[in-house]
Amino acid sequence: MVTTMNTKMIRYARAVRLAGLAGLLGAGLGMTAGAVYAQSAQTLRFGVEAAYPPFESKTPSGQLQGFDIDIGNAVCQRMQVKCVWVENSFDGLIAALEARKFDAINSAMNITDKRRQQIDFTPAVYVMPIQMVAKRGAGLQPTPASLKGKHIGVLQGSTQEDYVRKHWAPEGVSIVTYENQDQIFADLAAGRLDGAVQEVQTATDGFLSKPQGKDFDFAGAPLKDPATLGEGTGFGMRKNDAALKAKVVAALDALRKDGTLTKLSMKYFGRDIIAK
Repeated sequence: MVTTMNTKMIRYARAVRLAGLAGLLGAGLGMTAGAVYAQSAQTLRFGVEAAYPPFESKTPSGQLQGFDIDIGNAVCQRMQVKCVWVENSFDGLIAALEARKFDAINSAMNITDKRRQQIDFTPAVYVMPIQMVAKRGAGLQPTPASLKGKHIGVLQGSTQEDYVRKHWAPEGVSIVTYENQDQIFADLAAGRLDGAVQEVQTATDGFLSKPQGKDFDFAGAPLKDPATLGEGTGFGMRKNDAALKAKVVAALDALRKDGTLTKLSMKYFGRDIIAK
């Protein structure tokens, strides 16, 4: 009987210890979940492709730099959160946003109806003209008649690609897509392309102002088509993130009103391209 009683007491003690351990584990897990939530609430993750100067690129030491980077950091500072930058190919940014790899796209992405079918946008932050670059003296113009049979380079997944595929490709212009802008400029300089379409400042800073671009210039007037080229550049956000979008928009509005965005525009472009 003593042995039976001792056995019952031992089993009871074990049960008590296990119950206590389960309670501690449960409390620990709850604290961990809370910590993760608190950490995520103190960060804002931006998706970016760092190969589109002067909007986003890398220093020789690998640090992110550029107009969009400075705007993003200013937004985070205004929201009192930490900026986290997640690098991704441009044509995969929307899919990565929807997969929750980051909270917003901040990578010179123009606002278009096509993109609005998948994601939401903040109001336009800035507006930058889009123009074709070609070899000086080639006599090329940004028209299907002038470019028939020619090879034109564009960034894969960009609004420029949408424009040239809609307006030029059906008329016999050969469209060549690239994963990053540097590859476009390299092939343009090497004569493998007859022209390239991109934002004006990117062409100026990334190509025309450098030795490899000395024989090139803008060809024709800036391209116009709101349906494909959009209505300016904004932050891309998930459709169901209304609360976060409201906070980001409020931060951008404050930075617009206090002159921060205009100061950054003057720093990079010498003019005010901020959407009013």
